[in-house]
Amino acid sequence: MTTFAGSDSETTSSTSRVIDSHLHIWASPQEAATYPYFPGQEPTLTGDVDFLLKNMEEARVDGALIVQPINHKFDHSLVTSVLKKYPSKFVGCCLANPAEDGSGITHLENLVLESNYRAVRFNPYLWPSGQKMTNPVGKALFSKAGELGVSVGFMCMKGLDLHIAEIEELCTEFPKTTVLLDHAGFCKVPENGEAKLAYSQLMKLSRFPQVYVKFSALFRISRTGFPYQDLSPLLSQLVSHFGANRVMWGSDFPFVVLECGYKEAKEAVTIIAKEASLSSSEKEWVLGKTLMQLFPGQWVLP
Repeated sequence: MTTFAGSDSETTSSTSRVIDSHLHIWASPQEAATYPYFPGQEPTLTGDVDFLLKNMEEARVDGALIVQPINHKFDHSLVTSVLKKYPSKFVGCCLANPAEDGSGITHLENLVLESNYRAVRFNPYLWPSGQKMTNPVGKALFSKAGELGVSVGFMCMKGLDLHIAEIEELCTEFPKTTVLLDHAGFCKVPENGEAKLAYSQLMKLSRFPQVYVKFSALFRISRTGFPYQDLSPLLSQLVSHFGANRVMWGSDFPFVVLECGYKEAKEAVTIIAKEASLSSSEKEWVLGKTLMQLFPGQWVLP
């Protein structure tokens, strides 16, 4: 396992920050008049920023990467308002618009240059029917992200195996674009050959230096309940293949609140890290240093 400089004590250093690499917010019912939901995407869970801040304070989480939710689709006004209100706490990940007219490229550029967006999410299920993320618009978006210095997050909700060829093609053609794999590529703990293949494909992506992995939404990839200890082999393998400085914890708030609780999501990764025999230094990378390194100057220590 890759080891980084630092103490091997059981506790996380008091000078380190805990940064959540993956969460969402959306308008409260009261805010929806100003920040309307996309038709048909009205949320059923509480996910407003005040509820998030309360959970973060209780869990002692210092900052986060807010991923634009499908509930507001391409209307980024709510997340943008939160980024402006809490510039030292939050960074934004916008949602790529793969419209065939290429308007999404200008939209991406404007969000990055005018607000604190430092990543963009590729949701392959938003591409026009029959189109892949490697189509001309997808390549233009991916290339533009690299040019702007922002990371591209891939959401492979229906399985990494369905999108691995596209991800490899984009990484090969545009090596300067940093990649974030949401929820460890949605690779569930293997029970059969198909799941084992997805695990193998995930680990092989470590050959691309630009690829980082979010060890996030643990409830989505575990086959057990909290604290998801069946994921300790996955975390161990991720750190062995990618290095702890390319792995980052994420909660998937607010969905995680109903699954185990926000504070418990942070506790789970600490329990799993211990079972996976991560050093204290490696745990610090996973809990925050990786994201701080990826977005320098954002969550600066006092």
